[in-house]
Amino acid sequence: MFGCAPGVIRTRVGYAGGSKLNPTYHSLGDHTETVDIDYDPEQTDYSAMLKIFWKNHDPTSKCSRQYMSAIFYHDSEQKQLAELTMAEEQDKTIVPLATSIISHKEFYEAEDYHQKYLLQRHSFLMNALDVSPGEELNNCHVAARINGYVGGYGSTAWFDPEWEKWGITDKMADYIRKQIISSFRGSC
Repeated sequence: MFGCAPGVIRTRVGYAGGSKLNPTYHSLGDHTETVDIDYDPEQTDYSAMLKIFWKNHDPTSKCSRQYMSAIFYHDSEQKQLAELTMAEEQDKTIVPLATSIISHKEFYEAEDYHQKYLLQRHSFLMNALDVSPGEELNNCHVAARINGYVGGYGSTAWFDPEWEKWGITDKMADYIRKQIISSFRGSC
């Protein structure tokens, strides 16, 4: 969902918040599955990322450590923003929020088959992008954007002004546009 948000450069899924060194999906330890987001601070900010976070999940749902609702912060300003937005969300419901606010220490990238999972389900796009799984896919700006769009996030109003800058074909753009329309979940 974050990949197609305005100002987002790239996303990577992985594990954080625990003490186990080099966790994997099948040996997670006490880590939580999470997403690492790089964004252009001239186009968006941490506050905008928090709005997307709160809008796109149920923060009252209690899940196992692996899937728990968590916000990771990098500094005291981000921590304050996370706490403020959590208080605002709590005011909207009588059910206690199950979200944890955790200091970011280490992020471990998940295995390649987890990266850009929604995009990888579209072999036509993967072949046309000609991006190899692994670091190339993980760090690809265009792959992050397309992954968000084919997941049903964003809108054609966001997609249409930007796709020509990516160097993709009209056929790819039409395919992505159809995916956006058929699986639209809402704008971030």
